[in-house]
Amino acid sequence: MKLANLDGRAVLITTAGPDATEPRAVDVHKASDGRFGPDPAGLYADWAAFFDWALSAQIDDPEDAIGVDVADLGAPSPAPRQIFAIGLNYTAHAAESGFEAPSGLPPVFPKFVSSLTGPVTEVVLPEGGNTDWEVELVAVIGRTASHVSEADAWDHVAGVTVGQDISERVTQLRGPAPQFGLGKSFPGFSPTGPWLVTADELPDRDDLELRCDLDGENVQIGRTSNLIVSVPRLVAELSKVVTLYPGDLIFTGTPEGVGLGRDPQRFIEAGQTLVSTIEGIGELRQTFVAAPAGGEPR
Repeated sequence: MKLANLDGRAVLITTAGPDATEPRAVDVHKASDGRFGPDPAGLYADWAAFFDWALSAQIDDPEDAIGVDVADLGAPSPAPRQIFAIGLNYTAHAAESGFEAPSGLPPVFPKFVSSLTGPVTEVVLPEGGNTDWEVELVAVIGRTASHVSEADAWDHVAGVTVGQDISERVTQLRGPAPQFGLGKSFPGFSPTGPWLVTADELPDRDDLELRCDLDGENVQIGRTSNLIVSVPRLVAELSKVVTLYPGDLIFTGTPEGVGLGRDPQRFIEAGQTLVSTIEGIGELRQTFVAAPAGGEPR
């Protein structure tokens, strides 16, 4: 199942129909005769019932399916209570960042919800900053999780989506102590999408290729099988400390190839486009523009 947020309404995505290469959308509220939707955020609170309905719903090519412009999609989970981001969760990325690979739970920090967006956006580069890229698999919680076991953790995940943990390194690393949450939470710094994909739709939920391209040049490529701490273990470990709520997001970490770890270092410039892709899910596309003169909001 692929669940998307189309202009604030929950839709199921199908590629059936006259042109099987283009996504088409089925409105959840209409297709379920009002049982579910229309608010995408509300579906996560009743995820088990919604998932069962969606599996049995006849949505292969309904007459009322409409074509989808991915630019019209919002975040698949638009109102999470919490956004967790995981650092140094790939060995090579830890090395390029100057750290030893963590032996236990990697660093955890927040990305604030005001930075959350959908898959196709324009992002303003913070004035005087060094803005970097970090493609990541994002797990979306579908069932309240507290002290769950690793073996049961996937049962608490609604699905996964593509995420970009865009990072402004000057703010992030400014002393006397790093400000990871702030450096990664400027407006537009948490794009997700294009839709949520349930694990049963994926070729291998624990081994997906992810890549990032800047103006057509590949800058990151990796596989989620190389995560130091896997998705189910992350859910289990986090749930020992905090309660995970339906709709919450976990950015699971990025592979090597970020601009900070290069020699010489390299950062995003105005006018450039970043494309982030994960196998079996889809892609994000961010275009970057300079901050307006004086740093005033546009």
